[in-house]
Amino acid sequence: MVTTVASHAVQPAGSPPAGVAPVPEPRLSVVVPVYNEAENVLPLLAEIRAALSVAVDYEVVFVDDCSDDGTADRLAPERGAVRIVRHSTRSGQSAAVRTGVRAARGTWIATLDGDGQNDPADIPNLLDLAMMPGAPALVGGLRRKRRDIWSKRAATKIANGLRRAVLNDGCADTGCGIKVFRRDAFLDLPYFGAMHRFLPALFQIHGHRADFVEVNHRPRRRGVSKYGNLGRAAIGIVDLLGVLWLKRRTRLPDSVLEDCAGQAR
Repeated sequence: MVTTVASHAVQPAGSPPAGVAPVPEPRLSVVVPVYNEAENVLPLLAEIRAALSVAVDYEVVFVDDCSDDGTADRLAPERGAVRIVRHSTRSGQSAAVRTGVRAARGTWIATLDGDGQNDPADIPNLLDLAMMPGAPALVGGLRRKRRDIWSKRAATKIANGLRRAVLNDGCADTGCGIKVFRRDAFLDLPYFGAMHRFLPALFQIHGHRADFVEVNHRPRRRGVSKYGNLGRAAIGIVDLLGVLWLKRRTRLPDSVLEDCAGQAR
């Protein structure tokens, strides 16, 4: 049986039971939020393994957002080799990403959409860029050629243009699901229900640099999309105004110095 964990209760793995050798912490945790993607999870897992098997020490964390199509059952035979956490109620993609990041043990996080449209083969390049000296805290993908229907491409283009004009975050494709970022930097961000669509702006608002590189994008081969354009647009306007408020109200010092005078005698 797959463990069910509410999103607010997930914590990084602690000390192992007595007599069990500790598992070395991986450098990278691949976090995959999924909802009703039973047909996609195992092919996607195979691609992740092929992309990362010789690239870096890693773990894969699937976060099942209360699927009802047997997604967790498809993953169950992989339990142990793959970490599986489940929401007890449907909570949304941002909640699933946050649950996965909190459960992750890696210093770096890579996120992928669970529909198979992101290409795991792009992860090593994004990770290499993120780990360079002086690198940004977030490296986001820019879909080189969007493989979606015309209406989704048009809606995304309008949303990206509006967001960039309002937030000036420099990202032409914030909705691209493949990103690599520092776990500690993400956990310092404020959480809200659609934050995954605003990660570049949120990282920048909180003093981190974000860079972007082109990545592959593929057509959905199995299952159906869970998003509609009109609903996303209406919610997105409200969220955009909220992030603009955060940007205007967040003030961070240029530097922080500890005054140790008088402590040493």
